[in-house]
Amino acid sequence: MGSTADKIKGTTNEAIGKAKQGVGRATGSDRLEGEGTIQEIKGKGQNALGDAKQATKDGVNNAAAAANKKL
Repeated sequence: MGSTADKIKGTTNEAIGKAKQGVGRATGSDRLEGEGTIQEIKGKGQNALGDAKQATKDGVNNAAAAANKKL
């Protein structure tokens, strides 16, 4: 999966997680609020993974561009 797909999934999971937390608080459902917290954290992890993939890709591209300049 590419960095963009990870970021999209991460953002989606964060938003759904926050919504679940809100509904859980409003209805007094500790279970739903807990699920929302877990889903939000999962989304943050997916976003971090996407950022790491993008940083790696950028680093490789920069190194390749620098090597090509020396040729």
